[in-house]
Amino acid sequence: MTIRLYDTSARQIRDFSPLKPGCVSIYLCGATVQAAPHIGHIRSGLNFDIMRRWFAYRGYEVTFVRNVTDIDDKIIAKAADQGRPWWSLGYENERAFDAGYTALGCLPPTVEPRATGHVPEMIEMMRGLIERGHAYAADGNVYFDVRSLPGYLELSRQELDNLLQPSGEGETGKRDPRDFAMWKAAKPGEPTWPTPWGPGRPGWHLECSAMAHKYLGTAFDIHGGGIDLIFPHHENEIAQAKAYGDEFARYWVHNAWVTISGEKMAKSLGNSVLVSEMVKRWRPIVLRYYLGTPHYRSMIEYSEEALREAESAFARIEGFIQRVIEKAGGVVEPAADVPPAFAEAMDDDLGVPQALAVIHTTVRQGNSALAADDKEAAVERLAEVRAMLGVLGLDPLDPHWAGETDRGEDLHGVVDSLVRLVLDQRESARARKDWATADAIRDQLNQSGLLIEDGPQGPRWTLGPR
Repeated sequence: MTIRLYDTSARQIRDFSPLKPGCVSIYLCGATVQAAPHIGHIRSGLNFDIMRRWFAYRGYEVTFVRNVTDIDDKIIAKAADQGRPWWSLGYENERAFDAGYTALGCLPPTVEPRATGHVPEMIEMMRGLIERGHAYAADGNVYFDVRSLPGYLELSRQELDNLLQPSGEGETGKRDPRDFAMWKAAKPGEPTWPTPWGPGRPGWHLECSAMAHKYLGTAFDIHGGGIDLIFPHHENEIAQAKAYGDEFARYWVHNAWVTISGEKMAKSLGNSVLVSEMVKRWRPIVLRYYLGTPHYRSMIEYSEEALREAESAFARIEGFIQRVIEKAGGVVEPAADVPPAFAEAMDDDLGVPQALAVIHTTVRQGNSALAADDKEAAVERLAEVRAMLGVLGLDPLDPHWAGETDRGEDLHGVVDSLVRLVLDQRESARARKDWATADAIRDQLNQSGLLIEDGPQGPRWTLGPR
């Protein structure tokens, strides 16, 4: 079966055909580390983590590059406001991003290059672009001449005459206001690197063009990022790379935002929800379910209610898994293959919502098998469920989640002992047919946020949705 992806440049879903048979190369614009990540930042990494996992399941060897932008205007400005070195702020937030990716179960990239580690590659690219007549130096800056490249703006499909190119302070000497800076002249108090055109620092767009060229070569399969990067960032990446002689990316895949009240989640709007705080209030695997199960091209409107619904939906899956394990008397390994309907959904532009529907259908079938005391069928359904959850990075039995504790507190053993005492009292009441007392104990536990289920091995408790 052919994997199909929505290509932003073509404005349609296309069959994926790799440059090299059996291999796929992906470049994802990663963190700009001026601040700690909110869940909108992490969504992009999570969506492309699912893409990567699906390609691997389909037998591809995946090279996944996710960069770190550790020098730019915002980092410098925020560091100055806080009275600290720019590199200190950047590294602190880079570690916060790493912690966020890890907490939500994202696999580490094949390589994660920092912009500041690739200035020689940027200088080489600028030198080549100047020699080819696509760039020029002025007042210590180096600019890309957008009129020199036929096809500029094909990704965002804008008209050059109507273009408003973002411009920063000190960008003097432009031949055309729509030209963009690849290198910014040195300013007092800012970090600088020496170049043939004077000291300065890299521009945002140049960083990614140079790093993609270094690690993926002149052509690669997929370039990813959020929809807000289509212009100017990705458009200008393309311009630099193609003017330099690279074919660059063959498919452009963009994920949508997490919004609050219809607005993009952003630090500048004051509406961000930091990952470091969210994982204290919600289990990370539930956050992954919440952020990873909508289609990557669909907006997610953040709300506590939506998170509670995700928690409840995932609890139903976990409850089924636990019941089958108890029935089987041990862990059930994932099936070798996912069900055909799941695979068909994932092949069709990573249709996670449709794939998730297959998971829930399989869970219902498994629960029916349990109710009919059909152990073999229940075990088969669990094996399928684990295979599907594994592709999405959501298998609660995966070693990554083994140390996760409910509500972020390592109190499960203590709570279990206390609840067992109460359940023993309930069992005693049931044994003497004192149904009123047994029901009252169950209702009181439910009011405390515990769900009690009676099974062949006796009662078991789980935390209910909040």
